[in-house]
Amino acid sequence: MATYESAQDPPAERERLLALGAALLALTLWASAFVGIRSAGHHLAPGSLALARLLIGSVALGALVLVRREPLPARRDLLPIAFSGLLWFGVYNVALNAAERRIDAGTAAMLVNIAPILLAVLAGLALHEGFPRQLFAGCAVAFAGTALIASAIAHGGFGISWGVVLCLIAALSYSAAIVAQKRVLARVSALQITWLACTVGALACLPFAPTLAHDLSDAPASAIGWTIYLGAAPTAIGFVAWAYALARSTAGRLGSMTYLVTPIAIVLAWALLGETPPRLALLGGALCLAGVGIARRRA
Repeated sequence: MATYESAQDPPAERERLLALGAALLALTLWASAFVGIRSAGHHLAPGSLALARLLIGSVALGALVLVRREPLPARRDLLPIAFSGLLWFGVYNVALNAAERRIDAGTAAMLVNIAPILLAVLAGLALHEGFPRQLFAGCAVAFAGTALIASAIAHGGFGISWGVVLCLIAALSYSAAIVAQKRVLARVSALQITWLACTVGALACLPFAPTLAHDLSDAPASAIGWTIYLGAAPTAIGFVAWAYALARSTAGRLGSMTYLVTPIAIVLAWALLGETPPRLALLGGALCLAGVGIARRRA
């Protein structure tokens, strides 16, 4: 009699765990980026900070591409990669940097995290991933958590009018960019896509070069250190890890995990910047975690 094998193929299970680990690494680094932007943004203008971060990320990723000797993508893949780079690395970074001059890191993370709702809708329409009830139920719970965080912080006296608009622009940009990126991940490596998209974003931000030169001349060492970190860790490592995970999961399901960024960013902002969230925000963070669990659950 044949022995009963586990229903889960071991290589497939290992691949799933690696993708999950890569996604968690990316989300943790991105959460730390909200803190870095908040700190460095006191001394560097939004466009300056975006350009410096993207130049560092592009150089780091480009060196890795040269070492691995990866071939360039086919011509048909260049347009969606450029579109992804312009939106996610260009528009997203400048909009978020400007937003965090007006609102705290935790609030910015919460507002940007409406993106999984937008992403799930766009992925269902453009990528034909469907509209599973479990995914939207999880997103609804997590969104309620982020709304609770927003309410708690708003009552703390932070003004979020223009900052809200900028965060919404950032969220929409990055949702559309993920959908464009997902289409080419089956043919192009995560590293290649990330490097090219980052380079496109850096080129789009080149008009801010004179402002960057002026800002760096007066910036303290801490701001320069945060800028280097933003380019090397959340940009170079974080985006490669995310693209790796995205190639092995659906965009909607993986996008739901980004709700984890909010509670992580709030904890980091409290620990590193002294921005203490209200108690009600902690309940919102718990709801975010619960929503991710629902959305990630297998049918």
